[in-house]
Amino acid sequence: MNDIERWTKHSSMSDPAGHTGLVAQLPSDIRALTSIIQGLLLHSDWLTIYGLDSAAYCTVSRNTLPVADRLDTIIANDSQDWGIPRPPGKRAIGTCRDFALMLCSFLRSKGVPSRVRCGFADYFSTRWEDHWICEYWEGRTRKWLLADSQIDSLLAANCQIEFDPVNVPRRAFMTAGEAWLACRDGKLDPNYFGHGKVTGAWFIKINVIRDHYVLNGHETSAWDNWRAESLPGRVVREDEIALLDDLAAHPEQQLVEVAPGWLQWERSSR
Repeated sequence: MNDIERWTKHSSMSDPAGHTGLVAQLPSDIRALTSIIQGLLLHSDWLTIYGLDSAAYCTVSRNTLPVADRLDTIIANDSQDWGIPRPPGKRAIGTCRDFALMLCSFLRSKGVPSRVRCGFADYFSTRWEDHWICEYWEGRTRKWLLADSQIDSLLAANCQIEFDPVNVPRRAFMTAGEAWLACRDGKLDPNYFGHGKVTGAWFIKINVIRDHYVLNGHETSAWDNWRAESLPGRVVREDEIALLDDLAAHPEQQLVEVAPGWLQWERSSR
């Protein structure tokens, strides 16, 4: 298996498992798959623009589910054909990572090399917001393209997004490693990167590690619990920088186990 073909292999999170047959019946066109996903999922942060009361969903978990489990829930709630968009109130509530993971799952099932990426988008606000999207191999141009299956016409209008969601410009989304290296070079201010009120180099560090993990088949990890880190722990230490520089520049390298809260790792041979 070559470097591109390995991205057609499912991880435990992207494997549709018992739904493989249903996924096989879906169209192969990425625009059609994106449209289907938008009829199945809704992002927990954007409920109000779809006419829903966010207070009614305050207990919704932000944990990313394996695609097979997510599809179990969707079918249990509404067994109609996936090609028929559910009304917003009947869609499964998730986050950007659920959208990216489901598109990655569907594309891999169609033999299209795909992977989830962790980084930052500039199209939801005036800064670089923590975000996850799908990166897929476009066979005609032989290039990796970015697709954001969360962006439907309503969200695009709300955020004044004019680019093609299945070909997100690289200027609009930066992988975590790209963001880290740009800030290290002094080209960008780390305080413009983050999630909610949490910004800065420490948050970029979190995403550098998460992007490295996802490229090794770990779409979720203990680093997703960053909200529980105390304020004194939200720092980047000098002895962490060399490893972070390496992971940022080479996120696809063999997995480096990194313990949350501090950097203690066991590096396997590369």
